[in-house]
Amino acid sequence: MHRRKFLQQTALVALATPFARWAPAPKNGQFMTVNGPLNTAGLGYILPHEHILVDFVGADKVSRDRYDREAVAAVMLPLLIDAKKAGCTAFFDCTPQYLGRDVQLLQRLSQTVGLPIITNTGLYSARNNMFIPPYAFEQTAEQLAASWIREFDEGIEGTGIKPGFIKISVDGHPLTEVNKKIVRAAALTHKATGLTIASHTGSGQAALEQLDIVQAEGVAAAAFIWVHAQNAKTHSYFTEAAKKGAWISFDGLGWQPADEYLAIIKMMQQQKLMQQILISHDAGWYEVGKEGGGKQQPFTVLFQQLIPKLKTAGFTEKQLEQLFHHNPVAAFSVNKRLV
Repeated sequence: MHRRKFLQQTALVALATPFARWAPAPKNGQFMTVNGPLNTAGLGYILPHEHILVDFVGADKVSRDRYDREAVAAVMLPLLIDAKKAGCTAFFDCTPQYLGRDVQLLQRLSQTVGLPIITNTGLYSARNNMFIPPYAFEQTAEQLAASWIREFDEGIEGTGIKPGFIKISVDGHPLTEVNKKIVRAAALTHKATGLTIASHTGSGQAALEQLDIVQAEGVAAAAFIWVHAQNAKTHSYFTEAAKKGAWISFDGLGWQPADEYLAIIKMMQQQKLMQQILISHDAGWYEVGKEGGGKQQPFTVLFQQLIPKLKTAGFTEKQLEQLFHHNPVAAFSVNKRLV
């Protein structure tokens, strides 16, 4: 039943959506999508932090045998279609390796909907390292970086599908030695590839510690995104990290009210730092192990709730373009940003 429904939806979308022509190799200023490099000039609004599939079982148990791709597609395809209809023109899937990253599923959904999707390389070492494999403790930062660089050069798991950014994570401050090593590996990977580092980080102190590490490796703060910044208790860290040049990602929209995001954006505007922020939902997703994939959150709150509130508050079309187009393009375009 899942397969029949998915194929019917695929046929309808394919008739209505022209397939993009992808350039053969990445250039500075392009996104690297699951279908290849993409010029960003023709894009509109962009969702920089979302999820299609997540499996929280842990690195020692995660497996593609734990779910059916047809079932996942049947659940998630309508949400992606809704996002595209609402105004999304590119979608960053932030599920890392060992947490359910499935690049072939992403490519299939991207081609079906006609929506560029970007996947990642890296390792997620928050939550007491339950999502990283044993080799991550044994290998050096240079060895970890070499495998992530290889995914960018050759493709992920023999698919030819390449990552468009680096996804890492850390626990709180001070960083553990494993966390520090993974941050260093991400910096080394950026220097070789130009891929942006997006780090799941709640603590402002941990965000600043990571900035010190990447800058010590010769990578500019502009190559670093503080993910989940909205969870920090002290807002002064937002401005401190942004003034250093980092990207500040507020990406719990829908889980938290749109009014809270309106207030954050106003605060950053008053600090003249609106050009340093990213806004997204951290939504979705099909959760492996739950019946029917659990309960999904839509990818449309930004378009249906936050943007109308911003317009009512007096934000101009130019400012909206800054937030939802220019900032994500500048943050994620493939480009080496060195000190």
